[in-house]
Amino acid sequence: MTMTDAGSTPASQTLSRGIRILEILADAREPLSIDEIGRRLGVHRSVAYRLLRTLEDHGLLTRDGAGRIQLGARMAALAAGVAHDLQAEALPELTAVANDLGTTCFLVVLDHDECVTLVSVEPRHAVASVAQRPGTRHPVTIGAPGKAILSVLPAGEWPADVSDHLRGEVREAAARGFATSHDEVIPSLRSVSVPIVLRGRLPSAIAVVYVASAHGPAEIALRLQRSAAVIRDALGG
Repeated sequence: MTMTDAGSTPASQTLSRGIRILEILADAREPLSIDEIGRRLGVHRSVAYRLLRTLEDHGLLTRDGAGRIQLGARMAALAAGVAHDLQAEALPELTAVANDLGTTCFLVVLDHDECVTLVSVEPRHAVASVAQRPGTRHPVTIGAPGKAILSVLPAGEWPADVSDHLRGEVREAAARGFATSHDEVIPSLRSVSVPIVLRGRLPSAIAVVYVASAHGPAEIALRLQRSAAVIRDALGG
C-alpha cells in the first residue's frame, strides 16, 4: 500500500498500477507485449500479467493475434461518458469546422496539468489529414490548446514550470482570443485553438491541427470562435 499524503487514506498500489497500464497503452499508440508493459511499469512480468488479466476481464484491454496488448472497446464506452453533454454539443461543430477548413478539429479538456483530447473529427474530403486520437494527452504548457486554456485560467492555477516566454504567449492569446503553435507537440504540425469557458467547469478548448492550410490563423480562429459560441450557448455557458 502507498499513502497519498501524510495522514490521508491509503491508496491502492494495485489500482494505481492498473491505471498506469491504461495510460502506458494510450501513450504508446501501438500494441505492446507483456514484457514491454512490465518494463515501462517497473514491475516483474508476472505482476504485469496479473494486472493485465484483470483489465482484460473487464474489457478494458484486448490482445491481437501475436498476443500483444492494446486498449479494448470498453475504454471507448467509458471515454464517451466523460463530459458527455460537452462532447455531444461539440461533435457537430467539430465536424463542420473540419469540413469547412479541411483540417482535423478536436475538443480538449484540462486534466490536472495536461490537455486531453476527448473527441476528434477529420475532414471528409481531404486528400491527407492529421490524425488526433481521442485520449491523446500532452502538458498544458505546450501547444495551442494548452495556451488557449491557460489564457482563461487564473495564473495561480497554472503549473509551476511556466516560463516567462510562455507567459508572454498566453497574454497575447488572451488579448486576441486565440492561441497558435508550431512544432511544439508534434514536429512540423501547426495548431490554432480557442478556449471554451462554461460555468462550474474547468476550461476546455477546440482546436485544429494541420501541416499547411490555405487559411490564415486569424481566419481559422474566427471560425473556431463561432463554433465555441454555439457550444457555450447550447450548454448555458
